[in-house]
Amino acid sequence: MYKKRREPLELALLKSLNSRMELSNELKTKYLNQGKGWEGERKFDKYLKDLAPNSIILNDLLLQSHQTTFQIDSLLIEGDALHLYEIKNYEGDFYYENDRFYKKNNKVEINNPITQLKRTDSLLRQLVHQLGYSITIIPHVVFINPEFILYQAPLHLPCIYPNQLNRYVKLLEKNKSQVKKQHAVFAEKLIALHMDESPYRRMPSYTYEELKKGILCDKCNSLFISTESAMIKCDVCGYTESLELAVLRSVKEFKLLFPERKITTKEIHDWCLISGGMRRIKRILDKHYRLIGVHQWAYYE
Repeated sequence: MYKKRREPLELALLKSLNSRMELSNELKTKYLNQGKGWEGERKFDKYLKDLAPNSIILNDLLLQSHQTTFQIDSLLIEGDALHLYEIKNYEGDFYYENDRFYKKNNKVEINNPITQLKRTDSLLRQLVHQLGYSITIIPHVVFINPEFILYQAPLHLPCIYPNQLNRYVKLLEKNKSQVKKQHAVFAEKLIALHMDESPYRRMPSYTYEELKKGILCDKCNSLFISTESAMIKCDVCGYTESLELAVLRSVKEFKLLFPERKITTKEIHDWCLISGGMRRIKRILDKHYRLIGVHQWAYYE
């Protein structure tokens, strides 16, 4: 069983807005940090991918225990234990002193990932108990970036460092056991309790009129796109993609940014900024969406 990791909606929104408007320095930093975190989580997924067929791996769980919300990066149900992972994509030199984490170059204190892990561990234990289970929880902070070094780290820290990951996964593979029915039932209960959090309350205000229009490059997020028959090409990185796929991506982005607006041929044509492409846009929408209504009241779902 596997709960797939999906790009956080907040990150998708920030990525789009970063290309289409001027973000504040605070939001730009947030966007870069979230992007780096997402990249680290996907790297960790690659390490565990060989375990997936015979294990239960749940990613990106947003749960609640006693009215307190907590997030789990990854949870591996293996044998009679839950492996809880807090994934960090820190890069550079850090040091540990008096139960605190610091950047080595400027001695600036950062949020202690061990503290974050302890909080998540405690809330997960409470939730497991509420569900009527007694399962051993083994918490880990995973430092995924090979350019990360932690100086003065005591041996007792529940950390997996970059140079230990391969060995750690091999040990899991060696000791893995058959998934039991009660494990699957427990996992289904956690998935059912997962909450979808709205990202919009943390976004800056924006309007359709103020955002730059056009198709974003799927590789570099540039708006400098040339249309060549049934293909598009990025003028910045040279990436090419079929116009159909690019338009469908843009429709998805449009729906994310403006969930209250109707999808119409004119709206998507204006959004994609394709010169003389109304008929092509209509063909793509007709193929992939259902037309509701007629004439000027028609829209797609």
